[in-house]
Amino acid sequence: MPASAMKPLRVAVLADSDTRWKWGALTANRVTPREFRMDGYLLRGRATPTPRQLGEVGVRADSLREVTAAEFLRAMREEPYDVLVLALVGGGVQAMLHGLKRAWEDRPGRPVVVTGYVGVVYEKLTDGLLLRHGADLVLANSRHDADRFRAVYEGVGADAGSVTEVALPFLGGAAHTGGHEPSAKQGRRPCTVVFAAQPSVPDNRGDRAYLLERLVRHARLHPEREVLLKLRSKPGEHTTHIEELPYQKLSQRLDLPANLRLVYGHMGEVLDRTDLLVTVSSTAALESLHRRIPTAVLTDLGIREALGNHHFVGSGCLASWDQLDAGHRPEPDARWVARQGVATDGAYETAFDTARARITGLLGRPGGLPPLTPYYTPVTAPGYLPGILARHHLGPDGAPLPGAPAADKEPGPVRQIVRRAARGAYRHGVQRVAPVIRRMGDL
Repeated sequence: MPASAMKPLRVAVLADSDTRWKWGALTANRVTPREFRMDGYLLRGRATPTPRQLGEVGVRADSLREVTAAEFLRAMREEPYDVLVLALVGGGVQAMLHGLKRAWEDRPGRPVVVTGYVGVVYEKLTDGLLLRHGADLVLANSRHDADRFRAVYEGVGADAGSVTEVALPFLGGAAHTGGHEPSAKQGRRPCTVVFAAQPSVPDNRGDRAYLLERLVRHARLHPEREVLLKLRSKPGEHTTHIEELPYQKLSQRLDLPANLRLVYGHMGEVLDRTDLLVTVSSTAALESLHRRIPTAVLTDLGIREALGNHHFVGSGCLASWDQLDAGHRPEPDARWVARQGVATDGAYETAFDTARARITGLLGRPGGLPPLTPYYTPVTAPGYLPGILARHHLGPDGAPLPGAPAADKEPGPVRQIVRRAARGAYRHGVQRVAPVIRRMGDL
């Protein structure tokens, strides 16, 4: 049968935050081998994205709904999907793998299960990888990651055949063509410097205040430049990581210069006008490098695993605010960039060919796919796995526990109000109460 006459594939994406929804949906678009319909599921929790966050991501699905783990597993049992992308934190992936194994145990066929990482993998490499083991494809965003992933799996005696090299699915956009300063008087826009903020790096008030003060100082030293503080979320919203000390709050105590603005929106659109991207360790640095934008990874707070900027050792991008104030523009190391999947050489469009081919082969496997076989089982991790499953209201066998949150219909108005109030109280506790308690503890 010609490909044009084939029935469209059915694809499901389960995500637990705005950034993972973006990764999961775009990954589905990149790796699904032919025309498809995509249904999105948002796992209910502290980081469930708001409508504003979903709109900012800019990825559309044919359907999109919020679910509990039990509701999702029921849908996967009842709906005949071809491909499933799990865009979750590691523990969530592991819980769903066990839950899906149980849900599909008496079905003649099951979807191809795909998972991976949203960006740079700079911490909990072994823990995160083993929590993802059991998916048919564990995507590695670069050759560097693929080599590390295989080494971990082989080192514990787990099957490493699932590791599949791809690239970050959201790279793209026009290449940078050069700076625009010094002057808008000549009809050109000013040079634009963007600081890409992160919700949890650094994680303390002193370091975050320092970075903000240095950004303000840079704007004052270069009044001819436009300086943007790119923020991930608005106060009260949560993304992949908890943000206890939003830069919006810290900036209220400062007299910001006229050429410094706080901005939100799609990162790609901000990069369209960026001439220098500055960050501590954000994945935005890889997006910037892909577009050949001068990119600086700050060393002011040290080069430390806790900050994630150690990942950029050898990149040529490490620099301090003092150097940037003086006009320094980092030059990336071509070999480092190539191993990180940034693909500035035009190879990006072929980066997903292997994944598509593997999915095609699995979909056409005679007799269907075997049961999911995660590395962690009640035998290999009896003191670890039950707790991971319990957090998602699943028992040791992957079945939903009695009383697990579930609903057969959309929540009514009262339930919606209570849910929003509960989330608001949680976020208030994280962003306001917890920092106060910690400060009191330091007295």
